[in-house]
Amino acid sequence: MGATSKPGPSGPGHVDAVSATRECRPDVVIMDLYLPHGGGVEATVQLVRMEESPRVLALTRFSIDDIVLQALNAGAGGFLEKDHIAGELAAAVPTLAAGGLVLSPEIMKKLVSQAPTRGSGFLGEEIRTLTDSERNVLALIGAGHPNQSIAETLHLSLASVKTHVSRMLARLGLENRTQAAILAHEADLVGV
Repeated sequence: MGATSKPGPSGPGHVDAVSATRECRPDVVIMDLYLPHGGGVEATVQLVRMEESPRVLALTRFSIDDIVLQALNAGAGGFLEKDHIAGELAAAVPTLAAGGLVLSPEIMKKLVSQAPTRGSGFLGEEIRTLTDSERNVLALIGAGHPNQSIAETLHLSLASVKTHVSRMLARLGLENRTQAAILAHEADLVGV
């Protein structure tokens, strides 16, 4: 189920989007990042911090810019350009609902190239702190796999995958799967 919001008479669009999400409790929210007053990013931040938060699919008219990076770093699980949405939206919503990422290879390349460089030494040290299972999970997150797919690929239980994801994020000091996916690409764990 998805939810969208536009600014209404009651105030900025992000307030309406967050209120509607609390009321309707959708699995996926399709968020226009360019709501008035920067509301799309602010709403994304509020939505991903909710208890039992929905997955957020960020929409924009433009390619990668600071607002898109802010939304993805805040925990948006995917990004689509409005001009290319028609054929991609139907596949994006169930992918996000299952816990996967929706980022095209082109977008991932741009994100990796614009991510703050930690340096190969830092990455090597950080990656070495992971167990083999956590490293494998990180690589699959980088490829956009949801937890169920990771479990099937690695022949693990879903609970084990969730544990590996939580531990891996904590060890690497990451807040969300999008940051983990960018790091996986930056560390060459996944072919970009």
